[in-house]
Amino acid sequence: MLRAFTCAVLLAAGITMAHAQTEARATPIPAPETDTPLAKGPHQTAVFGGGCYWGTQAVFERLKGVETTQAGFSVSPDDVTSAPKDKPNYAESVRVVYNPAKISYGQLLRIFFSVAHDPTQLNRQDSDVGPQYRSVIFYQNDEQQRLARAYIMQLDTAHVFPAPIVTQVVPLKKFTAAEDAQQDFALKNPDNPYIQQCDRPKLAALKQQFPELFQKYMGR
Repeated sequence: MLRAFTCAVLLAAGITMAHAQTEARATPIPAPETDTPLAKGPHQTAVFGGGCYWGTQAVFERLKGVETTQAGFSVSPDDVTSAPKDKPNYAESVRVVYNPAKISYGQLLRIFFSVAHDPTQLNRQDSDVGPQYRSVIFYQNDEQQRLARAYIMQLDTAHVFPAPIVTQVVPLKKFTAAEDAQQDFALKNPDNPYIQQCDRPKLAALKQQFPELFQKYMGR
């Protein structure tokens, strides 16, 4: 199966993971000023890359209104054309299928920027280093692109973070699911040292900052 450098490789190499971003804020970051209202309709799909997909999936699958999540690898059209054909510039990412009557795209963006990862780190998340761990939003329509760019501008203008946001906003060309062993990894391996240090604090921050959106997943 297709496999970029993953957190598993770094962990096996004995690299100690930092977790500066997982420290909970006293208050959540501001909500998007531009968003779509909750409304009945077909389920929508969003794709986010925020470092190792274990933690990103663990966060999004615990949101009320999210129906399914899938960890995998995504590329934009530029990623395909600017890299060798056998080695496209994939980013570890998570595909989120959600109910727009229960949660909005803007709310997903708020979670992505607040507790899922650090949007100011370029081509890395703490000790996970490389473009495969880049911060990126893969939009699938003009509305997602508009909302993502507007929110980034809002957060940067307000200096919500101590450094500028480096998150890419690019069209989705292709999403490839990771192998089964990588799906729901944090849920299945709660005692894994990487999960304990890097991902469990994200879930604690999600529950603390957004209790109205937090839900148990698969009974946990």
